[in-house]
Amino acid sequence: MSGSQNYINHVALVLDASSSMSHLSGKVVEVADQQIAYLARRSQELDQETRVTVYVFSNKVECVIYDKDVLRMPSLGHLYRTGGMTALLAATLKSQQELAQTAQLYGDHSFLTFVLTDGQENASHRSPDAPARTQRDLVRAVATMIETQADNWTLAVLVPDQMGKREAMQCGFPKDNIAVWDATSTQGLEEAGQVILKATENFMVGRSKGIRGSRAVFSTGGEAVNMKSIAAAGLTPIDPSTYQLVPVARESGIREWVVESGHDYRTGCAFYQLSKSEKIQAQKQIAVLEKKTDQVYTGPAARALLGLPATEARVKPDHNDEFTIFVQSTSVNRKLVPHTRLLLMV
Repeated sequence: MSGSQNYINHVALVLDASSSMSHLSGKVVEVADQQIAYLARRSQELDQETRVTVYVFSNKVECVIYDKDVLRMPSLGHLYRTGGMTALLAATLKSQQELAQTAQLYGDHSFLTFVLTDGQENASHRSPDAPARTQRDLVRAVATMIETQADNWTLAVLVPDQMGKREAMQCGFPKDNIAVWDATSTQGLEEAGQVILKATENFMVGRSKGIRGSRAVFSTGGEAVNMKSIAAAGLTPIDPSTYQLVPVARESGIREWVVESGHDYRTGCAFYQLSKSEKIQAQKQIAVLEKKTDQVYTGPAARALLGLPATEARVKPDHNDEFTIFVQSTSVNRKLVPHTRLLLMV
């Protein structure tokens, strides 16, 4: 493929507009508009063309914007109205089937879809968008569709609880393309927006490195952080003489443990091991350690590797046999977790 050909992203938002979303309707519009503004900015910075499609669904599924230039997108304020039940499977099928009809000529095209729902499927078998199908047929149809999508298709879903996650996995969604969000509050939806933002950043940076799709958009595990993705991000190992790895034997404040280990403490010199879900501020650096060699990779591209936007975002550690993620601490009192390691820049 010629290097002069365009990267063309087709990003779709498939939004639950059932009646249970009514208390969040204003925040849905705000979060979606923020996502679109972010896409517009990053598309220009990365020189990628981005086209946006928006579906809303309740008893029926409606495409309210189709493949529109992200730089010309309107607010969703007049397009998002709630009421009715949750035709989640019909919305997933219709969005992907219709997007599959989009021309993919003269460019490197990639499709990224986020489905957001606050409840379980309860209406698709009666939806005009999925005629004459039982619930079991619909689940099988979605699973088959996901299994047979080309490598330039990424389909992710945000669900309200573990039951929703199990149902999404039964429908064939890759487990690392499923995120759980707190559907009871505007704060929960705000955090869901940050999760989508982080995943989109990961996707767009990956695109610029030639990665066409992902089955791990919400993951920090092995499918997302591996030698191939590290190389694609342009990361190289730093000089081993510039850092030390210090075992953490007991719970301790970070400065206390650094000093007790015989080192001087400078703000920002210590990186703690990511061991629980937490928010990471925009200014915090990330380091990635290869377990087998203790080689460390760090720099601005390490944040991009995790899909971290230039804002505060929540990150959770996922199982990774080969790499460990470390986060820069700017606090003297951060509590270190026993049986982890501390990365000390010397």
